[in-house]
Amino acid sequence: MPVKMIVSYDGTHNEDDAIALGRLFAEAGAEISLAYVRHAPEPEASAEILAQHEAEELLRGGAELFGDPDLDRHVVTDRSTPEGLSALAERIGAEAIVFCSDSHTAPGHIAVGNSAQRLLGGGSRAIAIAPAGFASRERPQLARVCVAGDGSAHETAEQLARALGAELSSISDETTSMLVVGSRPEAEPGRVSISAASEHLIDVATCPVLVLPRGETLAFEGSAVTA
Repeated sequence: MPVKMIVSYDGTHNEDDAIALGRLFAEAGAEISLAYVRHAPEPEASAEILAQHEAEELLRGGAELFGDPDLDRHVVTDRSTPEGLSALAERIGAEAIVFCSDSHTAPGHIAVGNSAQRLLGGGSRAIAIAPAGFASRERPQLARVCVAGDGSAHETAEQLARALGAELSSISDETTSMLVVGSRPEAEPGRVSISAASEHLIDVATCPVLVLPRGETLAFEGSAVTA
């Protein structure tokens, strides 16, 4: 079965980076869904219908940007974006959630936004983060996958590299095009918890980052979707 991944999308410009990263994972064989979290229902029925319609149209635009108008889409209502996305992931069996960087991030760099940060502190799904400006790069591709962490991180990185025809390395530098990070050995199994060294690697990364729960492996088996 292909790995299932949710791309968090709210239509703002930097969210295009998350779409571009989701497209890259799709080329590696992932099954992608888009999700938008509304934080509260409207008190009046007519306003609720309009708000729901606007949310669905927003995701329709995201699917067109992705390149697949039939892409699976979900509007979630929850006061908390990370909790809403986590509940959706549980419901549809998604193993990872994809985010863009914080809106004030310098192009080419990563800054973990609030929702992603919450899920990096004990969440049960892998978290992927696109660097700012990733969507504007000329057809983003993976040439070199770097891995930092335990055996499951190595296995995931190896599968991802093989699926996309990339080189696998244990040394991260300016030529790295994807960084796969495993959780700390003392983390609770199936939960995300990263070390200070891994946090530093993410802070200085200029490529997409994929962070895994302890002991969890994502299976990438090659192109299942061409967008």
